[in-house]
Amino acid sequence: MNRKKLLVVVDYQNDFVDGALGFPKAEQLEDAICAKIDTAHANGDDIVFTLDTHLADYLYTQEGKNLPVTHCVKGTAGWELYGKIKELAVGHPQLEKNTFGCKVLFDYLLTAPTYDEIELAGLVSNICVISNAVIAKTAQPEAAIVVDSNCTACFDPELHEKTLDVMEGLQIKVLNRD
Repeated sequence: MNRKKLLVVVDYQNDFVDGALGFPKAEQLEDAICAKIDTAHANGDDIVFTLDTHLADYLYTQEGKNLPVTHCVKGTAGWELYGKIKELAVGHPQLEKNTFGCKVLFDYLLTAPTYDEIELAGLVSNICVISNAVIAKTAQPEAAIVVDSNCTACFDPELHEKTLDVMEGLQIKVLNRD
């Protein structure tokens, strides 16, 4: 039986890696995420990318009031996918989102084939990765939802571990956890 799999690369954008909200661990994920994309290509799996996307009025939004750091403004260098990921994303859907979870991803998953597995990688674990993992679980409840701990992070290692705990509690399979 041929298993249908989707890889979702969440917000691996310049501003989250080495820009306005960047942190050292984020840059270290690039090779592992590239390897996931290469494997997905080799296996004929579907791949989508989410893009955190804000406008010039970001600081006046609910998110901006709670996180007053302008980032991922559409059309800026910080909004673009980071490094080699940008090249690997060519030809795949790039889903813009203006908040943590991606409504377009939800809609995509409702109309896409039924997946056996949906794997998420990218940034940041405690906000957008977990939000989109829950969206995937909601849209396709019979799919195995997977997050590889080597392909996600946040600025605070303790918060990252707590997030992985919460994901496991939500029946999300966390791989490569120390």
